[in-house]
Amino acid sequence: MTAGGSSRPNDMKTFPHERFSSTIALTPATVSDFARAAGDRNPLHHDAAHAASTRYGRLLASGPQTTAHLMALTASHFSQRGAMVGLEFWFRFRRPVFADETIKLEWLVVSVKRNARLGGDVIDLRGRIRNEAGETAVGAKGRVLVTEKL
Repeated sequence: MTAGGSSRPNDMKTFPHERFSSTIALTPATVSDFARAAGDRNPLHHDAAHAASTRYGRLLASGPQTTAHLMALTASHFSQRGAMVGLEFWFRFRRPVFADETIKLEWLVVSVKRNARLGGDVIDLRGRIRNEAGETAVGAKGRVLVTEKL
């Protein structure tokens, strides 16, 4: 056992200021497929001619898709350390994410607090999606619970 009574190895412990990220190349086909699967019929995600006539000028990725990618990154990252479940997420859409962009998903661990009642660590996060120009397109906050695998 490590200090604090955890049987997790020290290298699997989460600490404030830890960063993790991923890059995803979106395509109009995958954006349209995701929007359809989510029940989003907004033509900005499916109809290139319609999207070209709007202020955006081209197809956009849907909010559910971009935020799902951010939440999935937390699950992929923390599930390597234990059983992980999301507790809450908050998103702010600042700029459009285009259907033909490569985007960067980023998270920063803000705090880690042991929660005896929940039997694990409650981890507060700040995140964002950056577009190809490096601008923040989506800002995010999240809170996850990581417990030891049983």
